[in-house]
Amino acid sequence: MVAILAESSYGKTDVRLIRVSRFPDRHELQEWSINLQARGNFDEAYIRGDNRQLLPTDSMRNRIYAMAVGHRGETMELFGIRLLRQFFSEHPQVTQLTISFSGAFWEHIEAGGKPHRTAFYKKTGERRIARVSGTRHEVLIEAGIEGLAVLKTSDSRFEGFLHDRFTTLTESGDRILSTEIGAMWSYLSAEIDFDSSWQRARLVLLERFAAHQSASLQQTLHFLGSAVLEQNDAIGEISLSLPNRHCLRVDLSAFGLENDREVFVPVEAPSGLIEARLKRG
Repeated sequence: MVAILAESSYGKTDVRLIRVSRFPDRHELQEWSINLQARGNFDEAYIRGDNRQLLPTDSMRNRIYAMAVGHRGETMELFGIRLLRQFFSEHPQVTQLTISFSGAFWEHIEAGGKPHRTAFYKKTGERRIARVSGTRHEVLIEAGIEGLAVLKTSDSRFEGFLHDRFTTLTESGDRILSTEIGAMWSYLSAEIDFDSSWQRARLVLLERFAAHQSASLQQTLHFLGSAVLEQNDAIGEISLSLPNRHCLRVDLSAFGLENDREVFVPVEAPSGLIEARLKRG
């Protein structure tokens, strides 16, 4: 049997950088982790060890750092577009690139009742993400969010579900709904304000989660995705991933105490996982 190289790619992962944008009245801080993956004319390197078309991944890392100089306050998406175009202009052996970003949130420390110009604190958990991928002829720009922890103590129920012989879950007309929103959406154009569009999508997710009368996490997911598409005409489709972080009421009857939906224990694992992709009709 002869093995055929069906598909291959290579690149650099977890390129960490912090960018400081120094404005006259303040500094702004960005912390990114970047993955770059290339496809192209690399078969000879895999099959015969011929490295003449193989750019070292260290060179990819160095290019990322070099291109991060200048362009104060640049978004992930715009940086990814610049990086993709420069790569294609200099390396004809590369036919497709995927550049993925994950960004931490640094906020100005409040000092004396106002944001300090140059001091920051880091928010944990939530991260802004983006992905720029494409060829010399087309580019796909995606953005999103992960680890956005949300919880509501009312307006959530789960009733009327299917029972089989292994079902132990009791129906609930009033439960805690806890999840971490993971979302990735694709833009219809590169000629938009990426910061504004991302902030608007995040706000819609939060506001609609709070307002929704949830019959299930599946219904909530559809409601959130539909709202983002309705409120942001720059977005063509959105994928959502919502783990169901269960909060179980503690039984205190052994101690002669009644727990009227007051004390719960959060359960990290296992959890349900609800996912879907929505697109414009």
